[in-house]
Amino acid sequence: MPAVPALAPLPLSGIRVLDLTQIYNGPYATFLMAMAGAEVIKVEPIGGEYLRRRDGRAGAFMPFAMLNGCKKSISLNLKSDKGREIFLSLVEDADVVAENYSPGVMDRLGIGYDVLRQRNPQIVLASGSGYGQDGGYRNLMAMDLTVQAMSGVMSVTGYPDGPPTKAGAALCDFFGGVHLYGAIVTALYRRTQTGEGGRVDVAMLDAVYPTMASNIGMLYGERDDIPPRTGNRHGGLSLCPYNVYPAADGYIAIICNNDKHWQNLLAAMERSDFAQDPRVRSMADRVANMDFVDAMIADFTRTLTKAELSLMLLSKKVPFAPVRDLPEVMRDPVLHERGSLFDVDHPAYGRLTLHGSALRFSDTETQPYSCSPDYGRDNDEIYGALGLDAATVAQLRDEGTI
Repeated sequence: MPAVPALAPLPLSGIRVLDLTQIYNGPYATFLMAMAGAEVIKVEPIGGEYLRRRDGRAGAFMPFAMLNGCKKSISLNLKSDKGREIFLSLVEDADVVAENYSPGVMDRLGIGYDVLRQRNPQIVLASGSGYGQDGGYRNLMAMDLTVQAMSGVMSVTGYPDGPPTKAGAALCDFFGGVHLYGAIVTALYRRTQTGEGGRVDVAMLDAVYPTMASNIGMLYGERDDIPPRTGNRHGGLSLCPYNVYPAADGYIAIICNNDKHWQNLLAAMERSDFAQDPRVRSMADRVANMDFVDAMIADFTRTLTKAELSLMLLSKKVPFAPVRDLPEVMRDPVLHERGSLFDVDHPAYGRLTLHGSALRFSDTETQPYSCSPDYGRDNDEIYGALGLDAATVAQLRDEGTI
């Protein structure tokens, strides 16, 4: 029998990351690195990363657990001289320092890029922020909500007769995190070509802007009647049907990207009498008569359940999806079969449904999942490897350095 090929190591095996990130943006980037095989050491301030300290009674521990799996944790006071020197000692054997402080904080702490590069010329410093490390907005305080406002996301979200509305998900934080991961991996690839490290700068504002392509496109069109907010309709009002429709037990999203989809939908609704109706014959016709189209579809969908509609639309090859609530998504057997979601008994938080990485690598080993670490859990291991004995570590702890 032919030999079974050995699995390759995960792509970032052997990469060491010093993770200074906090909340959502940076921790998601370093979580993706950890799941890709990197050793990620979460360097937490005295008392722990801010997200760890949120009120757990409202379930606020969950984001920390979600974004910090497969990482190690050490505590370190970077505002102290000893803490800074210990960190720079760690930098000597690291590949990446990731941070999402406000611009300028790294320099004020005495661990800016020039200092890091002196200790390790191959280091990659990855900085995520709301508005970038330079420019007129660099000093604005940035959170997902504020970047949604500044980027225009809020202006295009909601209904025409309602106020600007934030997206329910923290889109800017996570788009920033994904781009930060991509920038880090790109810098590491460049290092293999040049031997040089470097600094990468990812702004949440830059990362989220392209997501509004349809909305931006309407500014260049000939129509002047398109509102800035279109509810659940297409952002540029150039596709119809494109909406969320009532079902007997909830809602279902339906979109027809082309005339074939529309013909399939008519077949599902058993409305072949509309096949040549001039009001709906072409996409342009349907867009011009959007209210009529939406009302016709809603009259049909509200008579059936989401499950009944799903089976019917699937058989007719109409793009659709039932609108699901979070508990439904978290119980989805397909996501659990794929390993996208899995249940764990977290030692600190109990039974949780957590997520894996959205990045899949063929012919590689699977990263064994470990739950988010207790604060400072890996102090002895990491500091011991620097040559600090137990007595020294205890002394540093007593004086507030770690």
